[in-house]
Amino acid sequence: MRFRASLTALLMTSVPVWAGDVALVVGNEDYANGRDLSAADEMLDAVAPLEEAGFEVLSGSDLTAGALAGLVSELNAKVGGSGRVLIALSGHFGNSLSGSWFVGADADGPDLGAVAAQSVSLGVLMDIAARAPGGAVVALGVEEAEFEFGAGVNSGLGDLDIPQGVSVITGPSGDVADFAKDALGVKGQSIANALNAWPSLTGSGFMAPLVPFLPSDGAAPPVVAKADPDAEQKAFWKVTQDIDTMDAFEAYLKRHPDGLFASEARAEIDKIKAEPLLLAEQGEKALNLSRDRRREIQRALSLLEYDPKGIDGIFGRGSRAAIQKWQNVNGETATGFVTQPQIERLGAQADRRAQELEIEAEKRKIELERKDRAYWRATGQGGDETGLRAYLERYPDGVFAEIATARLEPFEEARRAAAAEQDRAAWDAAESVGSLAAYEGYVQANPEGAFVEQARAKIAELEFEAKNAGALEAAQRNEERLGLNGTTRRLVEDRLESLGLKPGAVDGTFDDDSRRAIRRYQEARNLPRTGFLNQQTLVRLLADSVLR
Repeated sequence: MRFRASLTALLMTSVPVWAGDVALVVGNEDYANGRDLSAADEMLDAVAPLEEAGFEVLSGSDLTAGALAGLVSELNAKVGGSGRVLIALSGHFGNSLSGSWFVGADADGPDLGAVAAQSVSLGVLMDIAARAPGGAVVALGVEEAEFEFGAGVNSGLGDLDIPQGVSVITGPSGDVADFAKDALGVKGQSIANALNAWPSLTGSGFMAPLVPFLPSDGAAPPVVAKADPDAEQKAFWKVTQDIDTMDAFEAYLKRHPDGLFASEARAEIDKIKAEPLLLAEQGEKALNLSRDRRREIQRALSLLEYDPKGIDGIFGRGSRAAIQKWQNVNGETATGFVTQPQIERLGAQADRRAQELEIEAEKRKIELERKDRAYWRATGQGGDETGLRAYLERYPDGVFAEIATARLEPFEEARRAAAAEQDRAAWDAAESVGSLAAYEGYVQANPEGAFVEQARAKIAELEFEAKNAGALEAAQRNEERLGLNGTTRRLVEDRLESLGLKPGAVDGTFDDDSRRAIRRYQEARNLPRTGFLNQQTLVRLLADSVLR
């Protein structure tokens, strides 16, 4: 799998091998789309003591995946195998069967397909540390707060594949930070012995009690003997393979033009060039699209009637197919991966389409209201019961539906007052049951009853519901699948209110008034008039407020 395109600067230049001690220290505490941590940035307290101990320190806090990649690139370029390496990280970690990752501060619920682009692989960091065997420490500070990942990724550290000669320390963020600050810079002390004073920390990998991490002044750095003179180049090549981009392979060749793996590197470059999809995939990954940005792209596709099969910020098969269809229609190479110019073009088209749809909807609404008002003048405006019921039968959600309903109440009250006791009892019984059979039974038993008109209206309503029960149930299930939260429901009601469709209270609860307003919206836009939201209706309804 080709990923970590943001690390393409890893091998960008041929630099001299760094012979000194180098450290990478990062504390990610504030996450844009996840739970913040409490002690992660304390790791930065170790920077000054490590510098005093002779380390060149690369450091940062609350770093995005791109910024992390830059520091890892710089670290890799400075590690030559003759000095010591310290990698100290605190923040959120994720794991799966394929490895573990240190999460960038801008990560947004990445699943297994996206986690590599929003994180730094601990496997890559272990490979870098392995180039200083016997003098490499990886310290990882964790906290109990979990990060929300997508499918295939779990929160926290998984099983670590620790290379030979690398010491790994894990534990609570604050304690790991104190250990890095107070213990790692002490000369003449081994990692194994130092950990005896820190019961909250766990040491694994290379734990030699007699081998100090920083020897006393004048002592040579501990180096595990290398039988293989090409070990450094092999380790470098392994990192290049992990990054797996054209830039990485080209950088390997720049450093090792006649290296052991030069032919493999050139073959990989030719393979990437021969497969436009790989280039397109790497180009999209380099954009580091957030989950919200992906949702905007999916909304735009849906608005343009390229169904992405969900607006969830995850580019699965449905989204890729929709992107390909859009690219085909617009004269682009149909890769299924977007470029920045394509995103801008898609957004502009969606904006124009949203405006066109609103203009069309307004014209349809005006025409429907014209017919509605004309029928009201011909039937319900006079105020007689027959005319009011005729209006409501044709326009149950019409402009004057509420007025007609209110004007019918006195007729019912008067009829009830005049009705015989037995007739009232029969009608009350029918209403209490509320079924089609109950209302039909009332009409059959009381053909001249005072409530026959109401019964026939109820029969027509229930017959419509029965005839369309399947469609209405499906529409309800489709709305439930959208998983709308209270905020989104209030946005819907507020939009309906701004359109003059009378949704009732803007409170995030879809009551009868809300359903009627949704039906009015759907009818004006020639959408299926169910009163329930689906993806198409939701996108149309919120286009003005979401896509801009």
